[in-house]
Amino acid sequence: LGSSSLVVCEVDESLKEKLRKFRFRKETNNAAILMKIDMEKQLVVLEEEYEDISLDDLKEELPDYKYIHADGRVSYPLCFIFSSPMGCKPEQQMMYAGSKNRLIQAAELTKVFETRNVDDLTEEWLKNRLAFFR
Repeated sequence: LGSSSLVVCEVDESLKEKLRKFRFRKETNNAAILMKIDMEKQLVVLEEEYEDISLDDLKEELPDYKYIHADGRVSYPLCFIFSSPMGCKPEQQMMYAGSKNRLIQAAELTKVFETRNVDDLTEEWLKNRLAFFR
């Protein structure tokens, strides 16, 4: 294979199942699933699960959080926050970008946000992005 060929990672089957259950969870607290790419297996896999966690505590993770709208309605948006850190090698960044779309399809995600700088990950940052979906 030439070095220019793009590797797109598959999504681990057990992670797909976990994401499916996560979509339909009944709990109303904030929860997150942190995923990573296993470079050797070329698979998107589960890294960590979080239950009842604040966005501040999740600075480096993927949040799913309760959102109280201006008119008082409460919704529980499922957000996918994609982070490809600045220090990644170019081939890693390409693998991440290509695999991201596969993951979005597999998990049927609609609210997809991207950040290069984890410090941007604030309540305000997320609310601004979610405003687009109202």
